[in-house]
Amino acid sequence: MPINLQGKSFLKLLDFSTEEILYLLELSKEFKKLKLTRTPHRYLEGKNIVLLFEKTSTRTRCSFEVAGYDLGMGVTYLEPGSSQMGHKESIADTARVLGRFYDGIEYRGFSQDLVQELSDKAGVPVWNGLTDEFHPTQMLADIMTIEENFGRLKGLNLTYMGDARNNVANSLMVVSAKLGINFTACGPKDLMPKADLVETCRELAKEHGSTITLTEDPKEGAKDAHAIYTDIWVSMGEPADVWAERIKLLEPYRVTQELMDLGAKGCIFLHCLPSFHDTNTKVGQDIEKQFGIKEMEVSDEVFESRQSKVFDEAENRMHTIKAVMYATLK
Repeated sequence: MPINLQGKSFLKLLDFSTEEILYLLELSKEFKKLKLTRTPHRYLEGKNIVLLFEKTSTRTRCSFEVAGYDLGMGVTYLEPGSSQMGHKESIADTARVLGRFYDGIEYRGFSQDLVQELSDKAGVPVWNGLTDEFHPTQMLADIMTIEENFGRLKGLNLTYMGDARNNVANSLMVVSAKLGINFTACGPKDLMPKADLVETCRELAKEHGSTITLTEDPKEGAKDAHAIYTDIWVSMGEPADVWAERIKLLEPYRVTQELMDLGAKGCIFLHCLPSFHDTNTKVGQDIEKQFGIKEMEVSDEVFESRQSKVFDEAENRMHTIKAVMYATLK
């Protein structure tokens, strides 16, 4: 049966079948070819989308904007504080208004319940650009990058190092389970994914011939990994006073060349960015002054190495987002 996602929201990958995810990946590859060959593809000309951002972002905003323009759409960006959503106007009312103005709505913020409510009320597709629980558009770019490097997905080993209860780790676990990738969450026991999500993913993984593993041992987590993934130690919106505790907990999980060398042949490094791999940012400089460390979740050696595919991964955000918008709006 042909895949038809027209009118469907893209909120979390648990809502999508393996076949639907693979369809979006194939579509992403086609859009990448069109972009690289400078072939016009204004397939959604005349449509309009709005981007609602409670959390700021470089890659998510630029990916959605360029993807929208390439597809021929009008794009409106509403930055934090520039709309009355949730302040003077309820989420439900905002959704019903925007759904009459726009053909699609992107939301990036805190609450998964909020993006779900937008979808329930808007009457048009809603795309999750990130919530505290899930980051589905990032996942498509990550998996696309892995497939570009290994030519396959099923049976590969993917390890996430660090705070494994965050939106990226949750989403990596889900997509790995759906696609037959062996997923390992490697971090402190207090920073592991929620037990109910782990159980759900283990059941999905069993269906697709893969495994979900939790470990506190960085060397065990890195062993035979085809891809090692990490993220920043303190997420946007968290208070600054958690840095001291987080550094103490997560320093053993810094991705170093020693850990990369434990991976499988051709092991690659992935990161959703931004990354604190040096002191060339204000945050990096502040952390060095306070705690005396120059590298956080990944060493500069690894970040700048040939194994690092983080900028390919960042580019692929644009192609995969284009695929999601086209599939749901065509």
